[in-house]
Amino acid sequence: MKIRKANINDIRVIAKIYVDTWKTTYNGLVPDNFLNELSYEEAENKWMKFFSDSPRSSFIYIASNDSEEIIGFAAAQINNDKEFKGELYALYLLPAAQGLGTGRSLISTVAEHFMNEGISSMMVWVMKNNKSGRGFYKRLGGK
Repeated sequence: MKIRKANINDIRVIAKIYVDTWKTTYNGLVPDNFLNELSYEEAENKWMKFFSDSPRSSFIYIASNDSEEIIGFAAAQINNDKEFKGELYALYLLPAAQGLGTGRSLISTVAEHFMNEGISSMMVWVMKNNKSGRGFYKRLGGK
């Protein structure tokens, strides 16, 4: 597995991973009609905007497998919040990449990025009923 900073050419794959994982991860947690209306095109626009949003200091890292296929990504940004300047905005992995340390590696990379910016705290929003997501972050020391 390799982790690197995303570039503009990665946005299409990031959008696909985002939509596909929303449909599996949040099935039963959000209304079906919301999941059914997710589109790759809208997701691509969303992630292109996030990627281009330099005034907010946003960034994306991608993980790729040995065949150099993107298997997941982490998006983060620097906020003006006094307590949590760093925000892990998104972490999405293809099902085949889950449980292999990919998410942990992406979060470590994001944390290192924040530390290089002088930021020593990070927050992430997780749905209350997303038990697997909450468990993952709790195992990493999240509160």
